[in-house]
Amino acid sequence: MSNHKITATNPIPRAAAGPQRGPLGMGRGPMGGMMKGEKAKDFRGTLRRLMAYMAKYRLRVAVVFLFAVVSTIFSIAGPKILGRATTELFSGVMARLQGGGNIDFAVIGRILLTVLTLYAISAVFAYLMGWLMSAVSADIAFRFRRDIARKLNLIPFQYFDNTTHGETLSRITNDVDTISQTLGQSLTQIVTSAVSVLGVLVMMLSISWQMTLVALVVLPLSMGLVGFIVRQSQTYFKQQQEYLGHVNGHIEEMYAGHVVMKAFNGEAKALAKFETFNDSLHASAWKSQFLSGLMMPMMHFVGNVGYVGVSILGGVLAIRGIITVGDIQAFLQYMRSFTQPIAQLANISNVLQQTAAAAERVFAFLDEKQELEEAANPVNPPSVAGRVAFENVHFGYDPAKPVIKNFSAIAEPGRKVAIVGPTGAGKTTMVKLLMRFYDVDAGRITIDGHDIRDFRRADLRRNFAMVLQDTWLYNATIMENIRYGRLDATDDEVIAAAKAAYVDHFVHTLPDGYAMELNEESSNISQGQKQLLTIARAILADPRILILDEATSSVDTRTELLIQKAMDGLMRGRTSFVIAHRLSTIRNADLILVMNEGDIVEQGSHDELITRNGFYAELYNSQFEPTVVG
Repeated sequence: MSNHKITATNPIPRAAAGPQRGPLGMGRGPMGGMMKGEKAKDFRGTLRRLMAYMAKYRLRVAVVFLFAVVSTIFSIAGPKILGRATTELFSGVMARLQGGGNIDFAVIGRILLTVLTLYAISAVFAYLMGWLMSAVSADIAFRFRRDIARKLNLIPFQYFDNTTHGETLSRITNDVDTISQTLGQSLTQIVTSAVSVLGVLVMMLSISWQMTLVALVVLPLSMGLVGFIVRQSQTYFKQQQEYLGHVNGHIEEMYAGHVVMKAFNGEAKALAKFETFNDSLHASAWKSQFLSGLMMPMMHFVGNVGYVGVSILGGVLAIRGIITVGDIQAFLQYMRSFTQPIAQLANISNVLQQTAAAAERVFAFLDEKQELEEAANPVNPPSVAGRVAFENVHFGYDPAKPVIKNFSAIAEPGRKVAIVGPTGAGKTTMVKLLMRFYDVDAGRITIDGHDIRDFRRADLRRNFAMVLQDTWLYNATIMENIRYGRLDATDDEVIAAAKAAYVDHFVHTLPDGYAMELNEESSNISQGQKQLLTIARAILADPRILILDEATSSVDTRTELLIQKAMDGLMRGRTSFVIAHRLSTIRNADLILVMNEGDIVEQGSHDELITRNGFYAELYNSQFEPTVVG
């Protein structure tokens, strides 16, 4: 696509929009992100670093854990006290049947009020716990995203050349979301589940060790079933996520290229490919959902077997007067809540593994090598004449494979310098070096005699403006897109730049004029209009040095003439570097640098180079060879 956004309005496939959930809440990562079941390479080290990242919240987390314990204790105490009400009610009914007494509703009322108070206190502490932990997790997610955003501006361009956009996006969205959700839910769940298991076990033992033994007998069976189902379904959930990525990727690809797909009658092929992915997704999805759906019925079945055993034994013990009816009722409540926290604890270990993997990926990004430090005593001349010199420049993206070899050239102030050559000759690489997107391996580049490495990057780039083949517009008004060249420019200055770039006329033919908002793909204006907007932006920036990279290669001849006229006005009085494949557009350049295989093979004016009948003349004539009709 020719349009690159700076806002977060690009459509993101659903699979990449946020973490998905598998059985028992296990996370499923997006395309390009963390796959389900992925584990950290250094689990303990990553968790220690995550805990260190949370050090400033130490007091709040301690309070959260205290509230979790208190809330759970109050909640656990409820059933046993409620059992007294059941016992009191049962005793009153039996006494009434025997004609010797009545139900003491006052006592029952006090018991119920006590239970209600306990549950209310538990709920208050649970609310406070959730509120505090939500604030902590949200703040940590905010800090992670802020640190990643800052890091994005410090990482060398080489990182982005070697890493997909989806992979980088996954760090700031899915991985951070995984960490945030775990901190907001799983940490407190660990505490509440552990306290619940221990507390419920103590309460069950306090009622009857015999009934507790029966309850514990069915526990291994239920845990074994959970483990078996999770292991079986995990395979299919992983397949489901993989095929979901294929489906979403295929749909996004076909949507982005639907014009080409239709032009080449590719609908049938695209649909057949989609059907293949969709069938695979359906097969894995129903199996994973079926297996995970078996969990609750199987757990209920095992639980009911345990309830039968406990109820029979409880009845026998009640008849013998060892326990009361209310104790049976309380025990059954405890038994119901005993297996759930154990299953949660078993699942949390998997969640923690995925969280550690997400944190490890985030920390790995934050640990990426940064750009070289700024100069200790940077130069910042009040004005720049625009004399640019390349002195014996050597550079390679891979040091073992040099791209630029001993490049030397001088661009005098206000001169138009064209850089031409075959694809791969190193033309665009020279621009990247000039802007300090990369630093030279040897030699130097100077502006007015100052090595560009002695400038702060921001000060250096303030002297440049770029007009590229790929128009760079974002989801905002035409006025704001032009103003991006100089953010403090007034509306009148923006309009003046627009007039100089021949933008003003066509803007008045658009709905809302300068207030018209470009859509996400800027497809509501033409390619030529987009190019003129980038030229207006460069005019507004008013730089001393211009870089024009194939700015007219994708427009019609009439629009090209208009753009060329705007660029001629823009280049007047400025040092300009023009990269062009259409050699007819740079005939009037003051200096043409002819590059091949990373070095200058010829330089001079157009007429001088044609007269030499060398490499440039061969390139030029190849574009104007007559067509032979057979």
